[in-house]
Amino acid sequence: MLAPYVGMVADFTNAVLDLVRQYPNWSALIVFGLAFGESLAFVSLIFPFWGIMVFGIGPLLGASDALNFWTVVSAAAVGAALGDWLSYWLGYHYHDQVQKMWPLKNYPDLLDRGRVFFKRWGAWAIVIGRFFGPLRASVPIVAGITEMPQVRFQIANWTSAFLWSAVLLAPGKLGIGWLVKYLNFG
Repeated sequence: MLAPYVGMVADFTNAVLDLVRQYPNWSALIVFGLAFGESLAFVSLIFPFWGIMVFGIGPLLGASDALNFWTVVSAAAVGAALGDWLSYWLGYHYHDQVQKMWPLKNYPDLLDRGRVFFKRWGAWAIVIGRFFGPLRASVPIVAGITEMPQVRFQIANWTSAFLWSAVLLAPGKLGIGWLVKYLNFG
C-alpha cells in the first residue's frame, strides 16, 4: 500500500537532485521551494522535503564548489520562515475553518495541548517546533489559531528558520568535505 507513495517520493527526490546537479545556479530557488513546502501546514506530513535537503542537497553542497553554502542556507531559511508565516496567518484569520479540517477535526484535543504548549514555552514553542518533524508545520498554524502575538511569533519564526536551515544543511556540507579531504589524504 505504501509502495506507490515511496516510489513517488523517490522519483521526486531524484528529479530534484538531478535538477540541482544540472543547474547549480538554481539550487537556492529549489531549496527555497522545498523549505517553504516543508513549513506549510500539513504539507510536510505528506511530502518530507527535509529529507531531500538533509540527505541530498546537503551532500551536494559539500561535493560541489558551484553551490554557495550560505546562499542556499539563506534561501532555505527564507522559504521556511515564509511557509510558517503563511501557516500562522491562515490559523490566525481562519481558525474556525481550520479546526474543522483534517487532522485537527479528528484530534480536537491537539488545540488544547497546543494552547498549553504555548502557555508553557511562549516563543520558544516556535523554536522547539521547528526541529521536530510533524510539529514543524503544525506549530505555526496552532500559534495563529491560539492568537499568539504576531511580533513574538515572527521573531521566533525568523531566528529559528535561519538556525534550522544551517543545522539541516551543515552535516552534508561538512561531512562530505571532510570525507573528500580524508580520502585524498590532503
